[in-house]
Order: sequence, then C-alpha cells, then structure tokens
Amino acid sequence: MSGISVTGVPAEVQMDAVTLQRVKTARLTALDAWRGLTVLLMLLVNNVALGGRTPYQLVHAPFGGLTLTDLVFPWFLLCAGAALPFSLSAMTRSGVVGWLRVRRLLTRAVLLYLAGAFLTSVTIRAPTLGLGVLQLIALATLCAALLGGLRGWWQAGIAAALLLGYAAFLTLTPHAAGVGLISETQNPVQTVNDVVLTPLGLRGLISVIPTTALVLLGALAARPLQQRDSRAPLKLLGLGVALSVIGFGWAASGHIPFSKALWTPPYILYSAGLGILGMLAFWLIADSGRVRFGRRLLAPLTIPGRNALAGYMLPILIKFWILLEWQVNWTGKSQSIIASLLELSRTHLGGFAGGLVYTLGYVLAVWLGLAWMARRGLIWKL
Repeated sequence: MSGISVTGVPAEVQMDAVTLQRVKTARLTALDAWRGLTVLLMLLVNNVALGGRTPYQLVHAPFGGLTLTDLVFPWFLLCAGAALPFSLSAMTRSGVVGWLRVRRLLTRAVLLYLAGAFLTSVTIRAPTLGLGVLQLIALATLCAALLGGLRGWWQAGIAAALLLGYAAFLTLTPHAAGVGLISETQNPVQTVNDVVLTPLGLRGLISVIPTTALVLLGALAARPLQQRDSRAPLKLLGLGVALSVIGFGWAASGHIPFSKALWTPPYILYSAGLGILGMLAFWLIADSGRVRFGRRLLAPLTIPGRNALAGYMLPILIKFWILLEWQVNWTGKSQSIIASLLELSRTHLGGFAGGLVYTLGYVLAVWLGLAWMARRGLIWKL
C-alpha cells in the first residue's frame, strides 16, 4: 500500500541495503543534488531579509522578465519529471503494472495533493483544498506519469502539443481586454480563473496543462541517463540548448512573454532548458566518473535532495507554528521568535550583514536538520 512513510533505521545499519538498492536503481547523484539545490534556493528566496539591498536575482521579476527566483518552481517540476523514468522502471521490476500502477500513481497524487492542501491551510489559517505548490506538482506529475509508458517521441509530441495548444489559448481566446493581449492583469487565464475556476475552489487548475508538459520534458531528459545511453551527455546538451534557445527566442519575439504566473510556453521551455543543462553539469561532475571526488563534492546538496518533501514542508510548518507564533522577550519587547532573531542579528551586525547572516543562518539551520534526519535514515516519501 502506498502512503506517506518515514524510514527510521539508522544509516549505518542500512548501509548494505542502500548500496544494493543503488546498484539496482542506478540512482543519480546529479538528480538528487539538483533537486537539493532547488530546495535550498527555495528556502533562500522565500526567507531573504536584505530589504532594499536584496539582489535582483533573489526577487521575482516584473511581468515579462525572469530571475533566478522565477526558475526555482519550474526546476522542482523538472526534477519531478526526471525522477519518473527511475520510479516507473522500479514499479515494472516489482510487477506494479497495468491498473495496479495506475492505482499506485493515483494514490501518491492524492496523498501529495492532500499534504499540499494541509500546508496551504496552515499558511492561510483556513481549511482549503485549492491549488498550491505541492498540489500542482501532484496533478502535473500524475498526468505525466500516466504517459510514462509511451515512447520518448510520443512524450515529446504530447509535450509540444500541450504547449502549442496552451499558446493558442493565450493568443486566440477573447477576454475583457480583447484578443491576443497578454498582460499581468488582462489575459485569458485570469478570465478563466475568475469566471470558472475560482467559484469551484480550483483557481489555477489550468496551469496543469503547461506544467504537465514541463514534467514530461524532465522525464525525456532523464530517460537516456536511466537507460545508461552512451550518448546521454550529447542528448541532454542538445535538448537543453534547444529548449533554452526556443524559449528565449519565443519570448524575445514579443508574441508571448515570460510569465511565471501564467506558465507561458516560453517560460516553460527556457526554464526547462536551463534546468536540463544544470542537471547535465551535475551529472558530469558526480556520475560520469570524469571528476575525482565528484560525488563527494555534491554530497551536501543530496541531503535536501533525497528528503525534498521534508525540506519543503517542515520549515514552513515550523515557521508558522513556532517561529511566527511563539512570543519571546529577547530584544526587550514581546515579539515572535523570527522577528527577534532578525532584530538581534541586525542590531549586532548591522542592517545588511545582519540580514545576510539571518538569511543564510535560516537556510543552514534547515540543512542541519535534514542532515540530522539523513544520519538516522528519516526520509519522508510517498
């Protein structure tokens, strides 16, 4: 039976079993490390405390622009797709095929969606089943996983069809401002959300279409690595460069802009291309055998990468249940723990240095917590 589970056997006791499992599943250090990097980037951009001196790349770009911050969520989805060839292959080896596989995939998606709904409910302090980060990942990954048994060319064709169809929807659907106009507040997605989806509590559901394409692109990128294709590096390089160039060129043409809020096709393609090139770089370092101690070099990133669900959920829960809720008098006045820590840091180190220490200290604290969990084999998984 599939469900949320936490393994709790000490790491040293699990050593032989883990070694055998790695041999059987050919687990990629690059994928774990890239996923871990996205977790740490998410923590960084969501908790940066530098005020007006925050670097441009650590804030969301205005409509039509793109920064590192805007790439974090797409890279989460890309990693979810890259894991599919490995997880589906493991299901096949275990005899989980046909309707049994469909049921397993549906169960995982429901559990992840409910976990996301719970997290969203905590952050808005009200029960909701609406879409959030984990909910969108659950739905997009489910759709892509159900197509996982198709050949690569079919998956590529479906991803292209989804993006082209979505592009046609954005440019040809009439809305209040006319046809073909795509701005931050006037666009077909906004109209569909306001008129159709919001009354149903499903605002943002249309985003499943382009994000499914993104997950499929991640699966396509990882397929040659999972199959141990000798031409895998060249294939990933070609795919990454092609997607980046097409995405950037499409946005530069002025027809459809980059937009994280709308998940526009140029945004999907460009972020996927950069993410694939990043994973390729990590693969060359850690998994190709060409860099001595490459795996050790990326090992710190694999700690959040192999426990990404905990790395995403636990900091948010601790922040809302403890850091923002508990009141302390560390600064001579009653305020939340998180406000007190930031004020103390700025008081003793100055505005910028204090904010920087607070920001990096927050990320480090989460990493240390995940490292503690890793040493004890505590992994949250579905």
